[in-house]
Amino acid sequence: MTQGLNKVVKDAREAVKDIPSGALLAIGGFGLCGIPENCIAALVEKGIKDLTCISNNAGVDDFGIGLMLQKRQVKKMISSYVGENKLFETLMLSGELQVEMTPQGTLAEKLRAGGSGIPAFFTATGVGTVVADGKEVREIDGRKYVLERSLTADFAIVKAWRGDAMGNLVFRKTARNFNPLCAMAGRITIAEVEELVPVGALDPDQIHLPGIYVKRIFQGTNYQKRIERRTVRGK
Repeated sequence: MTQGLNKVVKDAREAVKDIPSGALLAIGGFGLCGIPENCIAALVEKGIKDLTCISNNAGVDDFGIGLMLQKRQVKKMISSYVGENKLFETLMLSGELQVEMTPQGTLAEKLRAGGSGIPAFFTATGVGTVVADGKEVREIDGRKYVLERSLTADFAIVKAWRGDAMGNLVFRKTARNFNPLCAMAGRITIAEVEELVPVGALDPDQIHLPGIYVKRIFQGTNYQKRIERRTVRGK
């Protein structure tokens, strides 16, 4: 392995050190599942402002992107869901936070298309609703479709279960969620992993995201893996 293929950095602080205020970020995860906890903490510590964040939602009030909302670091969210984060809802309703609501499957496809070099696509989702306001609607084979622009980001921050120094990633179960799509859409993608393994240790057939998409990688620490809403069965 040549030195140029070694993408390992020391920690989250080093990985996000050049993310500036005003950046457009794609952030992996779904609720609190598979979120890049270390990178988010480093961004909170860094204190940058005026961020636009693409994320399915914004965590909860006291964890995940919710910590960035508390510090008023985010000016706009591109998301599909608000419900579990009271602060997110409050900031949106007050007008302090811009929110671009996008159907969940459309958001996933916008990221995938952006990472694949596809500038836009037609989908039936949202036709006849506010989702289609201001967008081109075209009839194809007797059915109406709305034109959606793809998404790319200045930086993507994602979390995987295992990864190697070349940036090849393996995600664990449902923690895969939006992570590969965000990684594809980022011009500079930063991956934190629970286990950093030597190159060659990952079965090529089990790799979920090839290292070509990843610019920096580090082994994270102190993962909490919180449950977004804990419910228990009554006695």
